[in-house]
Amino acid sequence: MSPRPPSAAVRRRRRQLRTGAMLAGLAAVAVGGTAAALHQLDGSEVLVRERCSATVGADTFELTPEQTGNAALIAGVAVNRGLPARAASIAIATAVQESRLENIDYGDDAGPDSRGLFQQRPSQGWGTQEQVMTPLYAAGAFYDALVKVPGYETLPITEAAQTVQRSAYPTAYADHEPEGRAFASALTGQSPAALDCTLREPSAAGDPFAVSTAAGEVFGPFGTTVDGTRLTLEAADARGWAVAQWAVANASALQITSVAFSGLEWVRADGGWSSTTTETGTVTITVAGATP
Repeated sequence: MSPRPPSAAVRRRRRQLRTGAMLAGLAAVAVGGTAAALHQLDGSEVLVRERCSATVGADTFELTPEQTGNAALIAGVAVNRGLPARAASIAIATAVQESRLENIDYGDDAGPDSRGLFQQRPSQGWGTQEQVMTPLYAAGAFYDALVKVPGYETLPITEAAQTVQRSAYPTAYADHEPEGRAFASALTGQSPAALDCTLREPSAAGDPFAVSTAAGEVFGPFGTTVDGTRLTLEAADARGWAVAQWAVANASALQITSVAFSGLEWVRADGGWSSTTTETGTVTITVAGATP
């Protein structure tokens, strides 16, 4: 954990990253009138501005696939611990403020040893640098502290976050409450089919066993079946939607091409959720096959 605002050097690094992403997005808009993709005359895809969105009610918020994958991990840890969606909202809003949901390996002048999604400081007892740079550990450590805050479920997000983080700029967490709440609602399964990702085509073959292992690390053990490129995980109700939308959030990193649950399916090539036939109580995940 480190106070904000960051040092000039840290601000420069973040500004450079944002500028690169912005230029890529502007290029997509300038050539073809859309931020989603550019196409050659033969129809092949040249560029896609990859992003994920959470839509809850009338509000939609966007993150990069990397940020969304980290948000999904934070939410999944809350689900695995049996914590309310409010805990995930607080944690995601906190991580947006502290690191922009990126697992950064640097701090700032006020907290030079701050690291990871929550900018936790080894010098303040959060663990070793290696531990706080491990997202599963960092999320767990945040929740360990959060559940000790009396009445955190009903506190304003900024107050609950500040009690855990002890930042010099406590009101900053409130700025990220809406996006934290939207992504938490989707990624804890409280809002079905609320997460969508626009992605490039898979860059390599996927591994269903790697997907199963990653899901198990976040959510705990599953009943699992693997058939070729298809993985089936036993999960139902809100937990099933949490797992399904976790898979969409990690589709870019894990080469996932489709996710189906509870009569709906997300297909990477198309985006969005559409009706399908799926077995009750199972999440079906398909990964990219090997290129012939």
